[in-house]
Amino acid sequence: MSSSSSSKRSSDDSPPSSTTGNSPPPHLGAFYYLPDEILMQILRLLDPKDAAKLCFLSKLWRYIISDNDLWIHFLQNYYPDPWDSVLFAETNLSSGYPLPATAAEMSHVSFRNVYAQRAQLPSSVIIDGGSGYCKFGLSDHAYPLGRSATFLEFGSVETPMYTRLRHFFGTIYNRMQVKPSSQPVIVSIPICHYDDTESAKASRRQLKEAIYSALFDMNVPAVCALNQATLALYAAKQTSGIAVNIGFQVTSVVPILNGKVMRNVGVEVVGIGALQLTGFLREQMQQNNIIFESLYTVRTLKEKLCYVAADYEAELSKDTEASFEAVGEGWFTLSKERFQTGEILFQPRLARVRAMGLHQAVALCMDHCHSAELVGDGDWFKTVVLSGGTACLPGLPERLEKELHALLSPEVSNGITVIPPPYGVDTAWFGAKAIGNVREYLSRALVYNEEAIPSEL
Repeated sequence: MSSSSSSKRSSDDSPPSSTTGNSPPPHLGAFYYLPDEILMQILRLLDPKDAAKLCFLSKLWRYIISDNDLWIHFLQNYYPDPWDSVLFAETNLSSGYPLPATAAEMSHVSFRNVYAQRAQLPSSVIIDGGSGYCKFGLSDHAYPLGRSATFLEFGSVETPMYTRLRHFFGTIYNRMQVKPSSQPVIVSIPICHYDDTESAKASRRQLKEAIYSALFDMNVPAVCALNQATLALYAAKQTSGIAVNIGFQVTSVVPILNGKVMRNVGVEVVGIGALQLTGFLREQMQQNNIIFESLYTVRTLKEKLCYVAADYEAELSKDTEASFEAVGEGWFTLSKERFQTGEILFQPRLARVRAMGLHQAVALCMDHCHSAELVGDGDWFKTVVLSGGTACLPGLPERLEKELHALLSPEVSNGITVIPPPYGVDTAWFGAKAIGNVREYLSRALVYNEEAIPSEL
């Protein structure tokens, strides 16, 4: 306990002048004589509910129980979310959307209030609609409950949009065995219609309107729809930076400042994704007479054996052979295919794809961010967060960081950090989970049934 609380105890609890002897104040009893550190150790043995009950005994007990360190202990030991996620959410996201530009705008956090608010807040349904697979679950669960085919096919929205969305959301709720009317829902939306043009804005608005309409017609009380790039950044405990999502068919490079996608600065799109990598590995296996039964086997081998070389030319002269046993198909042995597959992210021409390399797209985005000279931290764009299943390839963060240093001027490249997907393929889902238990964020970001759809897209 802090020294200020000790002085408060000694001054406020001094026995009245009419009291003889050294009898303790009745509201503290024998606890009055305990050193502060011993008293706090005893309080830590209580569970949060019992500790909270002591607040009703007296103002002094309320003051003692409000100690931030005590409630940090309770959050670390009794709350399902990791402490660093709770701390990030409550100090960076709790002000609601839009996020504050500087830390000075954040108020002091009472973690006793944080615990109380989170205990009372109903869990939210989280639906991460990616461009390949959807992850769904509840915000008070440690992990997603399940996965299914997404409502987006090959990275583009299929029509009729409303009908497909209604069927998709109905299937998810049935699998979760949750009534749509019981909880708010957070939906992640893949970055699509990338430009800042009026037609692109209209397309994004159309998608959001279809999502809201489908969910509200199912009697969902409130909806929060955010793009995947922003949620991936939140999962990495960041509110500003560049989110790089390697999707099913394309890779998006998205600059984000204080939680807002900076489309006017420029979102870069690379025409290569997980589908192309899996297809390239399939071709290499066929050329080397490696027999397999399904594309699922190829994808499994990509996930289990492939990696990104730090130096592609040097890797060609190494012995890189490795084996993996696929269920029902036996053992597979790959060699150069292991790193050649990931290399097409940097050299798309190897797969006969006419596109920028990943490093070139990120460098171009960084140059635009640097030239924009936006108000705030001049290095806001130097944190790169990767997301998507293919982004989990070993060696990718290190290779991308190396290539960026080689491409960019020292002024721009100094301080660059590339963060691998914080939660693997579930990164965006966990970003939604970070805001799913923050009352203030949800109260400002949610769209309710009777309200208009926000115009800022």
